[in-house]
Amino acid sequence: MESFSLLQWICIALFFCLCFGADPFANYEFELSYITASPLGVAQQVIAVNGKFPGPVINVTTNYNVVVNVKNKLDENLLITWSGIQMRRSSWQDGVLGTNCPIPPNWNWTYQFQVKDQIGSFFYFPSLNMQRASGGFGPFIITNRNIIPIPFNMPDGDIVIMIGDWYTRNHTALRKALDGGKALGMPDGVLINGKGPYKYNSTLVPDGIDYETINVNPGKTYRIRVHNVGVSTCLNFRIQNHNLLLAETEGYYTSQQNYTSLDIHVGQSYSFLVTMDQNASSDYYIVASARFVNQSLWQRVTGVAVLHYSNSKGKATGPLPDPPNDVYDTSYSLNQAMSIRQNVSASGARPNPQGSFHYGSINVTDVYVLQSLPPTTIDGKLRATYNGISFVNPDTPIRLADVYKVKGAYKLDFPNKPLDRPPRIDRSIINATYKGFIEIILQNNDSVVQSFHMDGYSFFVVGMGYGIWTENNRGSYNRWDAISRSSVQVFAGGWTAVFVSLDNVGVWNLRADNLDRWYLGQETYMRIVNPEDKSNKTEFPVPDNALYCGALSSKQKPQKTSSASIIRACSKLYFALLAVLLSAASQPFSEYGNEVSMGANLHRAIIQDLALEKLKMKLVVAPLPSSSLTRLCSSSESL
Repeated sequence: MESFSLLQWICIALFFCLCFGADPFANYEFELSYITASPLGVAQQVIAVNGKFPGPVINVTTNYNVVVNVKNKLDENLLITWSGIQMRRSSWQDGVLGTNCPIPPNWNWTYQFQVKDQIGSFFYFPSLNMQRASGGFGPFIITNRNIIPIPFNMPDGDIVIMIGDWYTRNHTALRKALDGGKALGMPDGVLINGKGPYKYNSTLVPDGIDYETINVNPGKTYRIRVHNVGVSTCLNFRIQNHNLLLAETEGYYTSQQNYTSLDIHVGQSYSFLVTMDQNASSDYYIVASARFVNQSLWQRVTGVAVLHYSNSKGKATGPLPDPPNDVYDTSYSLNQAMSIRQNVSASGARPNPQGSFHYGSINVTDVYVLQSLPPTTIDGKLRATYNGISFVNPDTPIRLADVYKVKGAYKLDFPNKPLDRPPRIDRSIINATYKGFIEIILQNNDSVVQSFHMDGYSFFVVGMGYGIWTENNRGSYNRWDAISRSSVQVFAGGWTAVFVSLDNVGVWNLRADNLDRWYLGQETYMRIVNPEDKSNKTEFPVPDNALYCGALSSKQKPQKTSSASIIRACSKLYFALLAVLLSAASQPFSEYGNEVSMGANLHRAIIQDLALEKLKMKLVVAPLPSSSLTRLCSSSESL
């Protein structure tokens, strides 16, 4: 091929690798809008994503770059957050008010982040003002790279089940109730994949309810990913006559053990391996029922779907499988939670075993006790607190305030333990230390079980118990194979202890995942800064398409096409160049062997794209300054 010189090969390779990096991009377009649906038989306004409720799945592979252009067709501000996605070095993409200015109605904003060194089952949802109570959520799956084995046989199929308590009032009505000092009260039901219960009982379930059916084949094993995306209710999940072999939770493989049912708290995600080993004399019930409540009063707050074998001989009939019989005793649930252990020998997103990080032998640098109490009235408003502080989000997001030196946007005075003083509304956040190793004790003195979530990290759940935590409780900690996750339950009148290694620079939200408590101010942020980083090695700079608000509102330009259009242009260019390369590759690559070996500064890279994963080529790559890359990709829009 005389027309292709070494320089031309290098130029093509530079476009290929440096506009795209070694890791592929996955592009999504999300439009959030209102639709009318009747999941419980009552017509109501729900939030759909691309017209769907729940929203579409994001399914990518470890280290993929994810680009999601979000169009806000609601009548109020919007942000999308990505529960469990760690946003390494980029809290700018986290999608909560402490890190992002909201997307106004009829605007769009493009998220761009890498799912760096992560695998597992997660979900996305709208983070503002109780919006998740009206929908807008969907599953987020990160699969292993082919070179990393999974610690079980490849399942025959992958099934997502999203469960959650549900109100026939929409999020604005629920907000109004809380603003008026009222509790939300009992939910109207439980949805499974956005649908109401199968009519297992003619008294409790009215006619005309659309229910979910999960179709399976006998003898096959499926990976079933279950997410509790509800408002505030812990749900017991079970499948009639089938064992649930727990395999993964929120990005970490677990020691595999069977459960007949599992309590899934708000914000939590699990993967089960379920083998279809029954005789299919009829369909089977899939049940999600409320926990720690009076069942006679809450009987209608039960989600029921149908597991349908392809050779099933009839519909599911009879009573539902029994839930745990411990309404007023949470010890069973607590012991079950602590039985979930990490598979220390399995590889996660990286080749090294999950247990190679010996968290139990690391010295703790800081201890924080976060105490929650029942909501109380502060300055005439119903509020919820951590350590007596009910958080109110700053007008200017925290890191934007740092970069542009906005004074007074927040305070770095969040107390590391409860103080003997009246509760107050404030903007206090935690001033944490980069590369510290901290212990957080979640002390729940509220009257309801709560879920605690941390953005940007997973943490080791080393202990749970009842009463007031003391230093003596450290003797009961699991220092070897504690599960690592991003959402954990804290039982009423009890405590949960977690360890966290602070290696991710940024500002990260710590919150109650119970939507009512979160809305009432039970949250704060952890600010982690690397003072030695002067060149954005540990934290990415402010995105080019950042939205501005608060004290920086004057910097906001009128809405225009997102900068992610450059990425999509590079994507189109990528495939065009790939076609050229494939054409060139029709000639033996050995023709260029001598030329390749002559380049002393050249190195080799393997380029792979999901859409063409069978078409792999070894390309010659030379370094290119980042400024040249910027000009190169920017100019590609005109191609």
